[in-house]
Amino acid sequence: MTVMHVLWMGIRRNGWLVVALAVLVLLFISSSMTFHQQNAAPLLERILANKPAYNLVARIHWHYAGSSVSVASEGYFGVIQFLIRKLAHFGSYFVLGLSLYMGTRRHIPAWWLRVVMVPLTCAGCAALDEFHQMLTGDRSPLFQDVILDTTGAVCGMLVVMLILLAFRRRRALN
Repeated sequence: MTVMHVLWMGIRRNGWLVVALAVLVLLFISSSMTFHQQNAAPLLERILANKPAYNLVARIHWHYAGSSVSVASEGYFGVIQFLIRKLAHFGSYFVLGLSLYMGTRRHIPAWWLRVVMVPLTCAGCAALDEFHQMLTGDRSPLFQDVILDTTGAVCGMLVVMLILLAFRRRRALN
């Protein structure tokens, strides 16, 4: 067997863990960037120049990590950017939770242990990510983001568990 063949077999066998590793690498790269490097407001101003759904966005008003988020305080594009950033938090950890649960099925057969391990691992990764942001200039680590990230991971894990349960039940009926 060639080295490439062995590598390919490992990726096929542990594909979900490769996905989890890719998410972690992307999170590390993202948290290494300053806020100004990630600032999407100028791009949003070009793409959304006519401010679609302005009336809907103008109704958004909540407090997050001690700050007010609204069109009055952040502007239309600031609110849109905030929503995109928080959806990115939730979404990336959703994929991380899903892929870790799937990737550890072969290595940790006890489902209940994975149900404990995956959220704790994701929460630890989220906390380390926020710590890394603290070391990066022009970034603010937020405990609320750790909660949001962990919630995304738990949701990803629950979705894949429900899908697996549905497949198992369907197979049992046939």
